[in-house]
Amino acid sequence: METEKISIKKKRSLKKFLHFFRKGFQDQKYLDWERNYKWNAHKVWEEQLNEKEFKRLLDNEEYHEIAKRAVNMESKTNLLFSFEKMALRDAVKPDKGAEIFSKGLFNYVYGKEPLQVRFENFATTLSQLPRKQTRVLTWPLQTVFGFIANPDEHIFLKPRVTQAAAEVYDFDFDYKSKPNWNTYQSLIKFAKQIRKDMPSLKPRDFIDLQSFIWVLGSSEYET
Repeated sequence: METEKISIKKKRSLKKFLHFFRKGFQDQKYLDWERNYKWNAHKVWEEQLNEKEFKRLLDNEEYHEIAKRAVNMESKTNLLFSFEKMALRDAVKPDKGAEIFSKGLFNYVYGKEPLQVRFENFATTLSQLPRKQTRVLTWPLQTVFGFIANPDEHIFLKPRVTQAAAEVYDFDFDYKSKPNWNTYQSLIKFAKQIRKDMPSLKPRDFIDLQSFIWVLGSSEYET
């Protein structure tokens, strides 16, 4: 009975997504509304902060330039709230803030350690940044740059929407408000479960899977 209940919820989740985007992840409206701006930000990252260029900027101690490029890339998306954007800009204005952020971001995206180690180290990086009013260590700020840089490995987390989507999907999402590995690992499992359950949609990467979660949980997509 429980299995049947979960199956029904998953079918309803797919039905809701297809209500807005009849051709799934290939739907032109989906590309226009959800995927293209995220993918375009990723393409700009590959041009401006690919590993070779990022390393060159680090070697030259051009920390403010790194921070400027990263902030500008994110600003082309609607992934962060305005207060999070401002908190980040304030945090990387001082020389020390720009340096801490740049070194931490490089290691997060291009480091060779396991993802858990890089994730936790980047959380430490954000917690060390200068703070004016709003804290910098939030889930969106923790996850947005990895998501833009490498959507094959990283996924973006909007807490309220993701919790709502998990409830709709009947996924046991292990959420804690402070960025931590267990919650992030749970989100990755959620996304991978969607990939497994929806093979007909053929998601390309975590951009598609994050978009599916967004459609399920966001008030922008009421049926």
